[in-house]
Amino acid sequence: MPLSLILSMAAFALAASITPGPVNVVALSAGARHGLRASAAHVTGATAGFCLLLLLVGLGLHELLHRAPWIARAIQWSGVAFLLFMAWKLARDDGRIDTEGASRAPTLLSGAIMQWLNPKAWMAAVAGTGVYAADGDVARVWWFAAIYFAICYLSVGAWAYAGAALRGHLRDARRMRWFNRSMAALLAASAAWLLIA
Repeated sequence: MPLSLILSMAAFALAASITPGPVNVVALSAGARHGLRASAAHVTGATAGFCLLLLLVGLGLHELLHRAPWIARAIQWSGVAFLLFMAWKLARDDGRIDTEGASRAPTLLSGAIMQWLNPKAWMAAVAGTGVYAADGDVARVWWFAAIYFAICYLSVGAWAYAGAALRGHLRDARRMRWFNRSMAALLAASAAWLLIA
């Protein structure tokens, strides 16, 4: 595969993965709340979940969505509900770190599910495969997924790292509550955007 195509795929993956979105907001919050190591499961799950979505879309799932648009609508509404649930959990958090009753870090499975319910991920998968594998070249779909995996992992990981870097500043429960409520507001705003988009 030409280097220019690989670089183009990598640039697309970076632009889609590093920009703010629900998955990155949760990574930032998890890093701040639970630290980088505990956030690794979310980062890995989100990356693997997206790459699986990308592969399936590239291998023909987009055709099913085109023929049954109600499935896409159901995914959108499920995504909105999931984002509002995550926002509610963040808003309710008491802000204490390293306590017995502290909430648990997002899991590998929740990271993967979040991508499947994330319309930003669906748009990136459909747009990316449309640009780089519209001709149905299976090898190119796999290449794109492999490149995307590395870029997505580093991008979501950077958000978790940024959150972990804030952890020392957020040791005070009051500051952590403020941070969590800010992240909850961002997730709720993402859900609202999905309703009007």
